[in-house]
Amino acid sequence: MRTDTIIMYEGMRALREKLDIVEAEKFISLILRENFDYTEWQRDLWKDKTVDEIFYAAKNYDDEKI
Repeated sequence: MRTDTIIMYEGMRALREKLDIVEAEKFISLILRENFDYTEWQRDLWKDKTVDEIFYAAKNYDDEKI
């Protein structure tokens, strides 16, 4: 299992791949400011999709990056 420090570092690196530094910091502040429940958010995000649909969408996304 990775340490908290490594998870934080890799999480910030993932944010920086998609956002500039100001947007990444803003994202973090938005998460901290709101009563954000990641588990509930994920549950609602994919509620109309099957596991197979999510899998193939992720696979197609990954294939497009190559």
